[in-house]
Amino acid sequence: MSALKDIQHFYFIGIGGIGMSALAFYFHESGKHVTGYDKTPSDVTRSLEKVGVSIHFDDKGTEVDINYAPENTLVVYTPAVPSDFGELVRFRESGYTIKKRAEVLGMIANAHYSLAVAGTHGKTTTSSILGHLLAETGAPVTAFIGGITNNYNGNLIQKGNDVIVVEADEFDRSFLQ
Repeated sequence: MSALKDIQHFYFIGIGGIGMSALAFYFHESGKHVTGYDKTPSDVTRSLEKVGVSIHFDDKGTEVDINYAPENTLVVYTPAVPSDFGELVRFRESGYTIKKRAEVLGMIANAHYSLAVAGTHGKTTTSSILGHLLAETGAPVTAFIGGITNNYNGNLIQKGNDVIVVEADEFDRSFLQ
């Protein structure tokens, strides 16, 4: 698979999740074409739709729109989606590159200087504070936050890519290599 910078189309299965939506916002703000599926409309999916991300809420299975060439499209899914989910199966059978959210976040983090916040409690608060402090001091930072911050009204702080702040999530251990 080519580098993320070479990918033009991102399709998210479970786009409304807090970690998934941060990635969707990140790629959308980076000028990439972003679309996806989620089970239920929410404030997060409405925020994505408001900036121009197309989202549908029914598993289209074999009818999912796959107009984009596999070589410049990445399908990102959350481990919460079952392996037999119709759209996931369709993309897999059609030869698309498919990666878990944590793998994609790891690719971003591994390509930059990264600060990974770990622990049992307080990762979201600590990541929010760290991202905010770096942004306010002028550091070119992108922070992927595990919740919606009041002062940024979202789960992504994107002021540059020299420093990446992430939560080292205990749910999916395939995060950093």
